[in-house]
Amino acid sequence: MRAQTTFCLCLATFSLSAFSVAQAESGLASYYGYGKAGKGGELTCAHRTRPFGSVLRVSYGSRSIQCRVNDRGPFIRGRIVDLSVPAARALGMMSAGVVRVSVE
Repeated sequence: MRAQTTFCLCLATFSLSAFSVAQAESGLASYYGYGKAGKGGELTCAHRTRPFGSVLRVSYGSRSIQCRVNDRGPFIRGRIVDLSVPAARALGMMSAGVVRVSVE
């Protein structure tokens, strides 16, 4: 009976940890100057699958920002996130246009 209880606790702990950890991804990011703007200078982005309203941490080089998903996209192969102009400016990628980022 004790082994069965221990097994169930281990299984429950693993299940909860699998759901609580955000899936990290890396790939290309671009920015857009159209669409839905954030209110009051809020940093926003477009992502294909993350829920609207979720907050993503986007890192490029030594900089990292948090932006809220408020749109779908990008629809160009290889890109994982589209940032609003204020978010791209805060990340320091305006001159490059397309950069490799990490998204959590």
